[in-house]
Amino acid sequence: MKVLALDTSNQTLAVALVENGRLQTEMILTVKKNHSTSLMPTIDFLMQSVGWQPTDLDRIVVAQGPGSYTGLRIGVSTAKTLAYTLGIDLVGISSLQALVPKDIAGLVVPIIDARRNHVYAGFYEKGQSVKVDTYLSFVALLEEVKAHERVTFVGEVEPFIEQITASLPEAHYQATVPSAYQLALDGEVALTSEVMPFEPRYLKRVEAEENWLKDNEETDKESYIKRL
Repeated sequence: MKVLALDTSNQTLAVALVENGRLQTEMILTVKKNHSTSLMPTIDFLMQSVGWQPTDLDRIVVAQGPGSYTGLRIGVSTAKTLAYTLGIDLVGISSLQALVPKDIAGLVVPIIDARRNHVYAGFYEKGQSVKVDTYLSFVALLEEVKAHERVTFVGEVEPFIEQITASLPEAHYQATVPSAYQLALDGEVALTSEVMPFEPRYLKRVEAEENWLKDNEETDKESYIKRL
């Protein structure tokens, strides 16, 4: 099976080509660039570097969320277009799962900074999810995991190190970026999705929608998206 895996859910752009579980090539860009202009050239460059044609692909695996609204739309739209055009499988994997190293013992908590001291968080043990991804304040997250004997925070940990060391001095932390290779491996064994209904998993409304709903909650129950 030949797999194209891509993650544009946050600042990092990660793309990998994997065949039968073996990494053929991977590119990870952590500089601030517009994913909408760099994603397809990156895919094209990697495909050419290993001598693959689009028709050689059997499956597209994409980081489905949570994360940046713009980044998720770019990644999911690209994945859907390729899967539909080529008539191949489409698989969505949690963006948080793509941040989890497989060799860390205990509870691993991947986090993505959602601003205002809130995060998107996952909960993993031995590489497997033990609780659904969620959006919550970092204070609430610290309270939720404090009973675990060993906790390691991974992902976008830098803004929260001071709070981690103050509240959970025994906890570990490790900054990680998405692994498109691991995304592909997880996607090889995951269930496929129907292409047309496939959507990002945001976990949180955009701020404009939240403000609109707050202003209109007493007078209009109609969907923000539908109204616009």
